[in-house]
Order: sequence, then C-alpha cells, then structure tokens
Amino acid sequence: MNSQYYEFFCPVKVIAGHAALEHIPYELTGLGGSRPMIITDSRVRQAGLLSPLLTACQEGGLEVVTIYDEVPPDSSTAVVRDIARVYREQDCNAILAVGGGSSIDTGKAVNILVSEGGEDLTQYSGAGILQKPLRPFVVIPTTAGTGSEVTSVAVITDEHKEVKLPFTSSFLLPDAAVIDPRMTLTLPPMITAATGMDALTHAIEAITGLGSNPLSNAYATAAIRMISQHLIAVMDHPRNTEGRLALAQAATMAGIAFSNSMVGLVHSLGHATGAICHLPHGLCMSLYLPYVLEYNLDRIRGPLGELLLPLEGAEVYATTRANERAEASIRAIRKLRDQLHERCDLPRTLHETGRVRRDQLDDIARLALDDGSILFNPREVTLNDTQAILQRAWT
Repeated sequence: MNSQYYEFFCPVKVIAGHAALEHIPYELTGLGGSRPMIITDSRVRQAGLLSPLLTACQEGGLEVVTIYDEVPPDSSTAVVRDIARVYREQDCNAILAVGGGSSIDTGKAVNILVSEGGEDLTQYSGAGILQKPLRPFVVIPTTAGTGSEVTSVAVITDEHKEVKLPFTSSFLLPDAAVIDPRMTLTLPPMITAATGMDALTHAIEAITGLGSNPLSNAYATAAIRMISQHLIAVMDHPRNTEGRLALAQAATMAGIAFSNSMVGLVHSLGHATGAICHLPHGLCMSLYLPYVLEYNLDRIRGPLGELLLPLEGAEVYATTRANERAEASIRAIRKLRDQLHERCDLPRTLHETGRVRRDQLDDIARLALDDGSILFNPREVTLNDTQAILQRAWT
C-alpha cells in the first residue's frame, strides 16, 4: 500500500435527510432536466416507494414523462436497449434511477446510449471510452449497500456471452444522490442484511487494498462504524428511521471510499459467482469476506487490526493485544454474519445458499482471475488460491 501519491475524486452532490426527496425538482431543473424518465423495478413500485417521489415531483412542478419498472435483478444489455428506446420515443431529457444496484447501473448504462446514440452498449465497455458528459442523471437508492449512487462504474450482463460487462468513466457519476430514509423503511430483512454486508465489504476492501489512501480510509472507517452500530438494530427494529438513514449514509460513504481506492478479491469472487450462479451481489460479499481476509492476513495485519475499533468499539479494542487485533476483526465479522443468519437465514457458506453446485467452483475460480478487481488485492492470487478459498467457503 502506497499513499505517497493518490487521487481522490467525488463530484456527486449528496442530498440526505428526512425531506431529501422534496429537493429533487430544484436539483433536476437546475441541471436542465424537465422531462425525466424513472427507471426502477417492480418491487420498488409495488412497495409504494415511488409515491413520495412522484408527489415531490408534482409539487415541485416537475413532469415525470414515463416510468420503466421492469428492471430485473441482473440487468442485461437487452434491457438497457429497451429502456433507451422508450426514453427516445417519449422525448425524455433526464433520468431518475430509483432502486438498488441493478436499477442504478441500468440507469447509468441507459444514459450512455441516450447520450452517445446507437444501440450497441458493448462498444462502451471498459475504462475511458466515454469522452463527454451525459444527460442529467439523479439517483435515489432504495437499498443501503451498493454505493452505486457515488461510483463511476456500472456492471451489465451480456446475455449472449453470459459475462458481466464493466463500464468505467467519471462521466457515469450521477449528478446528485438523494439519500432519504423513507426509501429504505420497507426493505425486507434479507436484503437489509445482504446490502449492509455489501457496504461493509466495500469499506473493508477500500482500507485493506493496494489503492488505500488517507481520504478514502476516513470515509471507509466511518462507514464501518455506522454499519456496526446500526445494522443489527435495524434488523430488530425495521422502522427505525434514524438507523435506516445511518445505514444509507454508510453505504454512500463506503461507495465514495472504494470508488477512490478500488476493491479486491472478495469482489472478484463475487462477480464470478454472480455471473455463473446468479447469486445477489451483497450475499456474495458476505459469503467471501472473512475467507479472503484470512487469505490476505499477512499482508493486511496492521490496517485490519485497527478496524477492530470501529467494528467492536473502544473497550474490546483496548483489551485486545495489538498482535491479536487482526484475527479479532475477522471474528467480529463472523459474529455479525452469525447474528444476521439468526435473524433472516442469510447464508454464511456457498452450500447454505442451495444455489451453488460444488462442480461449479472451478469455473468460478477461473472467471475470478479475469476480474479487474483482483489487481488491487494486497496479495497475488493464483488459480490454486481461488480454488482453495472457494473450498473453504463451501462449508
């Protein structure tokens, strides 16, 4: 880890609090957006989460032209093309992405097509392809985990090649992220748990990875502390608005952190597992986090040991020997996973998911080696290494 030189960049305006939605018309019209399309999924709409947003838009004089509510959990290039077609037909000029990582990533990808033209999204895959700003784009997350509202990346599945296409550009960053606890109050326990672990993984990999730097560490440490303090409390009291807001802010802070320091092997394994077995991303993060930390332990003992303070608090940190704190941090993460398993059966192993076959592990291992996140892992990784980690994560 080398912090002698680093870059930190986050131009996304964050609008957070109990009346954040009401500020959207002012923000969007200031960006030149007068005819927005809402991009979301059916569960968000059925849960009634669009109602306060639509009310805020109407009272603020903003016309929502159309609502696309069929984004699948694992969005694809075909879905993006279909939404872009509707956007053009309805003469929209802005996007409001409402939902979790899939809806937000879909909104980013749609913004590429409607801004750049054409229907072939694959030609923009990779880093540095986009060369100019895109259309006005505001994000309203309904989960507290992905951090997509403040990241410059998107991942979309190519349904023909059955691979996940990465898109990376500062032009993918939303113009504004609206963090309102009303949008996460009805989040089911399983998704609350998985997305919380997603945010925790973002923060921990931001601190322990090769791209770690002082500014991203500050955001990540604060995120870890807030998740440790509020995740179980929210699981036990889902209508706790202060806790929901804290988790949503933690996810945003973790997103700012990892978008400036990158992630590592947990994400490489998670991306590969999601592509092959179609497991939710947050669940994959929760599954692999302790196993990868154990694999990286000799390279990250110092920073991982310091995370015991935000994970467990001052008393546990002070009474744990310095040379034992890294292992104690891993135990704290395992304890948190056990608590979540007790409350909502969040799987802790690949076998517990019931959706991963043991004969798929070698394919996952090979695919993980091709994932860009692996470049920032603090320890070099071989095929044998990924296979061994997957075997340990099986049971």
